[in-house]
This record gives sequence, C-alpha cells and structure tokens, in this order.
Amino acid sequence: MSLRPSKQNPSMVLASSAAAAPGLFQQVGLAGASAVITVTFIHPIDVVKTRIQISSEYAKAGMGGTVRKIAGSEGVAALWNGVNAAWLRESSYTSIRLGLYEPCKIAFGCTTPENTTFLKKFSAGSAAGALGSLAGNPFDVLKTKMMASEGGAANTISGTAKELLNKQGIAGFYRGIDSNVARAMVLNGTKMACYDQAKGIVVDATGLPKSHLAVQFLSAIAAGFFMTCTVSPFDMVRTRLMNQPADAKIYNNALDCFAKIIKNEGPLTLWRGFLPIWSRFAPTTTIQLVIFEQLRGLAGMKSL
Repeated sequence: MSLRPSKQNPSMVLASSAAAAPGLFQQVGLAGASAVITVTFIHPIDVVKTRIQISSEYAKAGMGGTVRKIAGSEGVAALWNGVNAAWLRESSYTSIRLGLYEPCKIAFGCTTPENTTFLKKFSAGSAAGALGSLAGNPFDVLKTKMMASEGGAANTISGTAKELLNKQGIAGFYRGIDSNVARAMVLNGTKMACYDQAKGIVVDATGLPKSHLAVQFLSAIAAGFFMTCTVSPFDMVRTRLMNQPADAKIYNNALDCFAKIIKNEGPLTLWRGFLPIWSRFAPTTTIQLVIFEQLRGLAGMKSL
C-alpha cells in the first residue's frame, strides 16, 4: 500500500522501513523469536483459558476465580504449566504462519496496492496458518494436555509425550488436526488481513508511516479483537478434541464436536472463555506483531 509523504520523527519511529529483499529463513526466524518472547509472558492467560473451556467448575469461577483456584491449590508456578511445550509450538507453528505471510501474499498476487485486496490478504494469512499448524500440532497437543493437568506436580514435556505415545501412538500427536488447521486458517487469515488492512486505515487517518510504533500498536489491537470473534468457536472445539480421554472418546471429529456442543450445551458455549481468549489475543497479537516489526526493522527489512 502506498504511503503519502510525511515527516518522520526519529525518536518515535523505532523500526526502519527501508525496503529490503528478506530471505525466507530470516523472516521465519524473526517471527519465531518474537513469538517465543511473547508467549513467555502471556502463557498464564492461556492456562486459565484452557481450564475454563474444559471445566464448568472453572467456567463458573471466571478468570479471577480460576487464577485464585490454580494458585491456591497448585501453586503460582502451575500458571506456567506447559510453557516449554508452548515454546516449541511457537518456534514451529507461529514462526511459519507469521514468517510466511509476506511470501504467501506475493504468491497470491499481492504485488501492487491496486491488486492487493482484503480477500487476498486473508487467503495468504490462511495459507501460512495452515502450514504452520501442520508443523506445530504435536507441540500444541502436548501444551494443551499439560495446561489442563491439575495437581501440584507439573508434568514434564518428555513425560507427557511418552504417555501420549504409549497410549495413542504417533496419531495421538495429531489429535484434533482438522480443527487445529481450520482454527489456524481462520486465526491467521483474520489476524494478518485485519492487521494489514488496519495499518492502511491508520496511515491514511494519521499520515504516519507504517513503521511507526503507534500505527503498529493500534493495528495490532484491532486485529486481536476481530481474531477473538472469529476464532473462539474453533478454539473451543480444538481444546475439547485435544483433551478428551483416550479410553473414552466423546467426539469423532471437529464437525461432530461442533454439533454435540451446540446440541448438548447450546451455541453460546462455543464462545465460552471469550474474555480470557480476548485477554490473551489482545496482548499476544500486539506484543508479537510489534516485536516482529521491530526485529524486521533492525534487520533492514521493510514494514509489513
């Protein structure tokens, strides 16, 4: 998207917008670094969100009550259950879905402002999300199981992986792959397209360049809200599928899970945990995208 001329304040513009031809591995690596940094601080919200989605008891307690219950009965460290699996997930899943967005945009024909439509941006984000989900699903399963685990002693990632392998085999690591890919496509398509689109709106409204921190911050907040609206149902289904017992299968696949949740618990259940999801998405999206943009600037790459 073309930018109208504007004066840049060096003290406020933290990332360089100088055009460069970034390498694929460089983009993926910078995306992974921003994702790992972000998830370290955001992980407790994800633990709370997961407990609320799988337990009506935690759902009734709400976010504050869930935090107090976990901290009181399991210790504060339990809020970081599964963070090592989350690091591995972000290093694979998020590095790909975020790092491949720009190459996918080019592949979908977004070469000039005139032929860069919202639909193409959404398609590029969805494609990158699907590829990232395929790579990160095993770590996603491990992370979900570790976050859902209750008790004072935290499960180790190796112990959880060994137990999963013994009970379900390799297929266990790809449990919920259909819902996870669908979720990733909707999530990343919404996230990147809304972020990209919002940046253009903010730039037009303020005259600030794309590389300005305020532009990136406001655009990321908008993307986080719309992500929550579209992803919540898929997130609920993914969590239920990944956390169902191996010896007591409740749902056959993503569609079956959708249907049973709506029939037995009501359609609004699909948005259970909306607040903790938004509480996670808002800071995660903002911090992740801003750090990614700043790292791109430091590497001499142009802003998204």
